[in-house]
Amino acid sequence: MSKLGQLGAKLHRGDVSYDFIGHRKLWFSVSAVLVIVSLAGLFARGLALGIEFKGGVEYQAKVKVTGDTVQNFTDAVKATNAKDLGDPVVTTIGDSSVRVQTKPLGQDDIAKVRAAVAKEAGIPIDQVTSQQIGASWGQQIANKAILALIVFLVLVFAVIWLYFREPKASMAAIIALIHDVTITVGLYAIIGFDVTPATVIGVLTILGYSLYDTVVVFDKVRENTRGITGSNRYTYSDATNLAVNQTVVRSINTTITALLPVGSILVVGTVVLGTGPLKDLSLALFVGIAVGAYSSIFIAPALLAVFKEREPGMQALRRRVMAKRAQTAAAGTPAPAVATAGAGAGAVAARTAVQDTPRKQDRPAGTAPTPAPRPMKATAAGRPQPSRKPRSKRGK
Repeated sequence: MSKLGQLGAKLHRGDVSYDFIGHRKLWFSVSAVLVIVSLAGLFARGLALGIEFKGGVEYQAKVKVTGDTVQNFTDAVKATNAKDLGDPVVTTIGDSSVRVQTKPLGQDDIAKVRAAVAKEAGIPIDQVTSQQIGASWGQQIANKAILALIVFLVLVFAVIWLYFREPKASMAAIIALIHDVTITVGLYAIIGFDVTPATVIGVLTILGYSLYDTVVVFDKVRENTRGITGSNRYTYSDATNLAVNQTVVRSINTTITALLPVGSILVVGTVVLGTGPLKDLSLALFVGIAVGAYSSIFIAPALLAVFKEREPGMQALRRRVMAKRAQTAAAGTPAPAVATAGAGAGAVAARTAVQDTPRKQDRPAGTAPTPAPRPMKATAAGRPQPSRKPRSKRGK
């Protein structure tokens, strides 16, 4: 078994524990900084909307693609000095076509750029296709994307509420999702990558991934907190912390497994192919998966614990647990091992379930219980035989 696998087994058994919930103020502070920076970049720089959202002109031509194709066509288009040209976006399609996208241009400037593309490609001008894309079409895409996001969040809230029978779990999951989307979109604004329909698809995809990981953690929390108010050994935060420890290695494994192929696509799309939908999609997925894993481990469970600890029943449970621990400490008796929230890193986690249920006395492995002795009497054969009392004297 690998070291990570051994660590996961120890975390699940409770041999090793890290106080995730007890350090929630640190995680909330880190997330607050990331969200503030993302919002600042979003409002200060704004999103670099692609041609699909703000409109423009798109040209395509057949050409043998080489390593200098993108730069050569970019220089050729800029040399036209078309009015309001800006920086053209040049991408390759396979190894036999090139695509040039510019801002909205006048008819004369469209003809200049088309002629420059044909000259650089070495083909007649009538073999260069041009298409004007209106901003209204991009606005329709943006509106549908926002509508899809709202519908998704509403459905997620309802499904989690029905599954866990707990609206506070829905609130924690939705806040974690908004946290993930804000940081991802803010990073796009800070880096300056174009926002295209592929970006929208990537953002909606990461919502599902983040939600999946959060639901797994919440399901373990529900298992650990079933019937917890009937005990006086663990608080809700203790049980939540134990659940996070039991699922953290699984979350890390699935995240790394998902990031490796997405990271490879991002490198290929950025370094090899340059700008294009592949880069837009992979960047959104890479950032969103990483941030989603972070929120599923550090943010969503901590939010759920904060919400639940405000309930009167959970507050009464905490008072009982604290009183019992203080009484145990005063008596000098070792307290029961538990992954307590607030105990610090390296605290020993509970080896038993969170519910305060009695356990049968352990006995050495491989031995059978000793039967109760029965009265014996000797027979004529000389071997002892069990004897039974007469029916009339039984039970007396």
